[in-house]
Amino acid sequence: MSDRAKHTMRDVARLAGVSTSTVSAVLNASVPVSAARKKRVMDAMAALDYHPDAIARGLKTGKTNAIGVVVPDITNAFYPEVVRGVEDAARRAGYAVLLCDSNENAANEDAHLVTLFSRRVDGVLLACCANSTAYATMVRRRFPMVFVDRIPPAATEGTVSSDNVQAGYAATRHLLELGHERIAMLAGNTALSPHHDRLEGFRKAMQESHLPIRDEYLACGELQIQNGIEATQRLLKLTAPPTAIMVSNNKLLLGVLQSLDENRIPVPQQVSILGFDDFIWNRYFSPSITSIAQSTYEMGRRSFELLLQIMHRKKGDRLPEKHIRLAVELRLRNSTGPPR
Repeated sequence: MSDRAKHTMRDVARLAGVSTSTVSAVLNASVPVSAARKKRVMDAMAALDYHPDAIARGLKTGKTNAIGVVVPDITNAFYPEVVRGVEDAARRAGYAVLLCDSNENAANEDAHLVTLFSRRVDGVLLACCANSTAYATMVRRRFPMVFVDRIPPAATEGTVSSDNVQAGYAATRHLLELGHERIAMLAGNTALSPHHDRLEGFRKAMQESHLPIRDEYLACGELQIQNGIEATQRLLKLTAPPTAIMVSNNKLLLGVLQSLDENRIPVPQQVSILGFDDFIWNRYFSPSITSIAQSTYEMGRRSFELLLQIMHRKKGDRLPEKHIRLAVELRLRNSTGPPR
């Protein structure tokens, strides 16, 4: 057993020359303690490398001051910035964060939730994968949960996402205003709310312009680089290929760019490209990529703050906001231009 594990609150009290109740008051901020006594306690804790047993405290208080975060793909650069927003807000509020990756698999997601429940976290932030049963689990367990980015259709409260309908609409309007009519969309997995909503915004803008939405210009399905490569190859083989392509996911975008480069298709001279999610490397591509930017850090921060309200809510209390929708920004760069 390590030396740290051997030390107890009684050891801290003895070294600091105070009672164990004073040490407890310092740790829990339950009653005021003079600055001098508090310093002696903190110095003793540092000297002994003493850390309170969070599990034992959680069993006693019914709270662990920890939350779980489950994301579908930590290799997707969108989610680390969201998690950073969560962690910064959680740290300020005195909460620890346990991070899990479901790898876009519903069974993995369920297993992570079971683990987090068993560890008695106070709440969970979840970006669900396709075929998720998490909403039913939350309702059955009456467990504090906020859905982030990907929102179950049945969710009646506790959701934070971008305004993805507006995102799809703004992106399409930009291409229409440049003069494009043959616009393709790699819509991603439309069983997931962000991609479904972006496609809805695309349809709305096209219908307002009285332009047909051609089936051969739509690609729905998975979200990986290879899917972007395959979809682009199919589009390039059409008799009348699109003059602009909207891409609903950053991994799909990489596949699109790779396919265009391999086929020596100049951007935007022959085809304009517009992506969703604006990462720092988008400005360093040649050409730089016109993108819809989401407030990823803000999404994480607001998600934790909403979860905190739900965790502290008393019976009968209403949430100030049940559903938070964050504005998006169209960032114009060099990958979009008029059709030739």
